[in-house]
Amino acid sequence: MSSETRVAEFAKIVGPQNVLTAEDDRRRYAHDKLPYANFRARAGALVGTLPGVVVRPGTAAEVQQVVQLAAEAGLPVIPYGSGSGVLGGTIPLGEEVLIDMQRMDRILTVDPENALVTVEAGMNGELFEAALNDKGYTVGHLPQSLTISTVGGWAACRGGGQESSRYGKIEDIVVGLKAVLPDGRMLEVRPLPKRATGPSIRDLIVGNEGTLAIITELTLRLWKLPETEEVLALALPDRPAALGLARRIMQAGLHPRIVRLYDEKETASRTEGIDAYRERPVMANIVLCGEPGLVAAEAALVRAFAAEAGAVETETRPFDEWRAHRYKSISQQWQEKGFYNDTIEVTVNWSRAAALYDAIRAAVPAIHPDAHFSAHWSHVYPEGVCQYMTIRLPQMPQDEALPLHARLWELLEGETLAHGGSIAHHHGTGLFRGPWMDGELGVGMDVLRAVKDALDPQNIFNPGKLGLPPRAGAIDPYRDRMDHA
Repeated sequence: MSSETRVAEFAKIVGPQNVLTAEDDRRRYAHDKLPYANFRARAGALVGTLPGVVVRPGTAAEVQQVVQLAAEAGLPVIPYGSGSGVLGGTIPLGEEVLIDMQRMDRILTVDPENALVTVEAGMNGELFEAALNDKGYTVGHLPQSLTISTVGGWAACRGGGQESSRYGKIEDIVVGLKAVLPDGRMLEVRPLPKRATGPSIRDLIVGNEGTLAIITELTLRLWKLPETEEVLALALPDRPAALGLARRIMQAGLHPRIVRLYDEKETASRTEGIDAYRERPVMANIVLCGEPGLVAAEAALVRAFAAEAGAVETETRPFDEWRAHRYKSISQQWQEKGFYNDTIEVTVNWSRAAALYDAIRAAVPAIHPDAHFSAHWSHVYPEGVCQYMTIRLPQMPQDEALPLHARLWELLEGETLAHGGSIAHHHGTGLFRGPWMDGELGVGMDVLRAVKDALDPQNIFNPGKLGLPPRAGAIDPYRDRMDHA
């Protein structure tokens, strides 16, 4: 089948206006917000290729037909939400067919009795949350990318929102789903409370990043908007005290809406003019919400725990400023100025959290004396914490910067594995974390490869991502990075 015939067949399914073939249109889909791709773009280079064609289905049935046509022709496909990912998960490596899901953007049902909402996968996150807020509800999933991400993308990448300590990550919020398999069949996981019917098929699909299935519809937990909230801004004497306070809060069974702890460097950048932080240089912001009586009780406990940790309560201005700009990316601002800014979020148990931070902070200057390293801890759980790290190299020639950038990634991910942690908390794996997936999953990676081979023997669903192999003849997904390293 010629490319012209193929385009005509796609047009029969979705309409000619929803098949994009012009180079300018395809270039807009060539990479997501992977910082490394942005660095390479400064030099006019792509990490992968342009997509061969972009197809924009408007219904689940159309997704099925597009997949069936692609499977018959042996064409690889990549589902695309809105390109908000930062790990290269939608980068084409061999002129794949990009399936843009954004026309599928409706809330299908709101079910207060069962506390569920069903939504199409292509709906914008900000519009979704706003529509629920108008009805007095939330799903509690508020990532920094809220305004530029899709609900399906949240689930595909196993994302986490800024209020995950209370509501959970997306895998805790998704109750049911529908997804198209590589042979075009529709998989359905019905939205029920719990099951004891073998391994969770839902959890196989949530986080699959388009390598096993294309999510078309999700049913999520629904919560009433909290009646009240209380914000506690605390200055603490050091990082161990702050981490210990967060651990005690979570292990006491409290349900804070937000817990954000900052290292000394990030605290200083946010608290200028507040005297309390001169002697106590670590900031913690804790937000409690819900029924008024519960909020009052939890706030009293947090204040008691904080006093025992040597904290003092301060004004909430730094938190208020963060909340006002919580959906804006700081990384992009640095990248636009020519710096090499990136963020890496990992998880680790409480018993290893301080040691992981100390090991990385001590090793960064050996890679470059002017490299920036800082961290905050913004997702906390009874068993451990997400350490969200910022690395930044100064302005310099790209040939000098990229090997250093690679070494920083190797340091942060390598130390995380050495400290028993996980290499990702909510950004996903995509293209860029592939080299560490065997270290992350061990024998489990063999299980994942076997599942991939069984469901997708042609390797047409987002090949080369999630640490899985690319197709023969595709660009080596790590070529540019390794060449420069």
